[in-house]
Amino acid sequence: MTRDSTETPPAGGPTLQPAPDDAREVAASEDGSLDPLEVLPVPYAAEENPIAMSAFTEILSEDTLPETEFLPEPTPSGRRAEIDPDKLDPDALKVIHRLHSHGHQAYLVGGCVRDLMLGRTPKDFDIATSAHPGEVRAIFRNCRLIGRRFRLAHIYFKGGKIIEVSTFRANPTELDASNGEAPAENGEEEGSEAEESQDLLITHDNVFGTAEQDARRRDFTMNGLFYEVAEGQVIDYVRGRRDIDERYIRTIGDPEIRMREDPVRILRAVRFAAKLGLDIESRTYAAMEGAVEDLPRCAPARLLEETFRLIRGGVAAPTLRLLAALDALKVLLPPVAAYFKEQGRRSQDTFYAYAEALDRRVSSGEPLDDAILLAALLVPIAQTAPVVESQDPSVRPSVAQAIEDLLAEFVQSARLPRRIAERCRLLLIAQRTLTGERRRRTGAFRRHPLFNDALIVFEIAVEATGQYREALEAWKRGELPPVKPAEGTSTEGGEAPRKRRRRRRRGGRNKTGAGEGASASAAAGAESSGGEASDSGDSDDDSGGDADSGDDSESGADSDIDSESDEG
Repeated sequence: MTRDSTETPPAGGPTLQPAPDDAREVAASEDGSLDPLEVLPVPYAAEENPIAMSAFTEILSEDTLPETEFLPEPTPSGRRAEIDPDKLDPDALKVIHRLHSHGHQAYLVGGCVRDLMLGRTPKDFDIATSAHPGEVRAIFRNCRLIGRRFRLAHIYFKGGKIIEVSTFRANPTELDASNGEAPAENGEEEGSEAEESQDLLITHDNVFGTAEQDARRRDFTMNGLFYEVAEGQVIDYVRGRRDIDERYIRTIGDPEIRMREDPVRILRAVRFAAKLGLDIESRTYAAMEGAVEDLPRCAPARLLEETFRLIRGGVAAPTLRLLAALDALKVLLPPVAAYFKEQGRRSQDTFYAYAEALDRRVSSGEPLDDAILLAALLVPIAQTAPVVESQDPSVRPSVAQAIEDLLAEFVQSARLPRRIAERCRLLLIAQRTLTGERRRRTGAFRRHPLFNDALIVFEIAVEATGQYREALEAWKRGELPPVKPAEGTSTEGGEAPRKRRRRRRRGGRNKTGAGEGASASAAAGAESSGGEASDSGDSDDDSGGDADSGDDSESGADSDIDSESDEG
């Protein structure tokens, strides 16, 4: 995916076209033919057409085009196609053919070309074209433009499938270097521009360009390859073919400049290295180490999204190891970095065991939402940190303060949905009940909407450490595991863990004599020793303290995952 923008290139630059203000001002070609796509409704931007995306994709589900027999021969020049045509996406071929028929350049680009050359199956097919976004939307009636600055075209097909089409762009840094800065009107502006020129961070990626400029402005050589479908040939402006053959990740141009232009490229390089099994070229790796200090300057939402991409791809363990070596975890996941520093080498082994167990679960194809992924990584931190159990019924149960702070920061600055943050918090709280540290009525706890997700996180923890396997089997059988004392659990003020309250005798105090008193004491002792098994834990000290109704709960009654079980 690329960033979006549509501003005008600097004065004196090469022949570059700014995007039209009105994306509809370019008329469709009037060739007299009516295509099946032409009769489909045109979706407007979100502010113009508030129709839900689900309804939009349902309307477009009837989109059809003739099959690929309309395409020219893959190799009209007689050369053998470098990529097997059977591995190309038919819908992407339709889009390319339509753009060609309207006189525009169009190529497969980026990750799909890279993956095909590495013998992998691409997850999607992106297209780069000389057509401006307005021209693309005029050509395809099943098209929607996204982005406020640089617009991208999304073309919809059956089943919600999307082919993304971007317009060729130029690197603004290269344009400034080749053409020089525009003359300033006064000394004050000139000084400010001189200061800004020392800052390599790209804040505007907003000019259209040529195919070669578009290839050169990309991050790594392996991502700068184009594929010409009609000729069946790979177009290589940046020597990406060489690096794919040598299995290297190398930046396009000076790595020091490219990493500081966009420090998020550090995370992308780490993800590609782990996912594709490639090595990072030495100068590129050195530049990544130097650019880590610039990561806080990036938009927190971009950093969080790239972090989740590392976890969702089933390569969390190797990527987190690389990020730890680069000292980037202190920016991305501060509680994990603090956990490593405080707990030592053994804590790292435990954490990576959790990450590897999570990777195996993701690689098996089981769909896991972001709350489960994040909770599975934070379980070892939550288990190590002491938990304060408040006796105030109005105070909801909590996890380690470092985790609470991390989730709050994600919500406030990185635009993490509050729903995901709250689900993650509740899943971590539920682990104490699943391990037997906190007793709850089995039926009520099992009926909680998050019980199954909490059990998935618990299974990952058991697989990582080998502990609590008996408790896991008991939960799967529908039984209640034995109560175990919570390690590190304390009350407010640093006191020892609270003892269970003794059940009151309904008959009151016996005042009839010493012998009878001794008998009553013996009976009370028997009751207190056996009461725990008989009452299934509904008289424990947490029964009053957890019966709160927090505002941020996942359930409909707004109660946390443990509290509602005490209601019977």
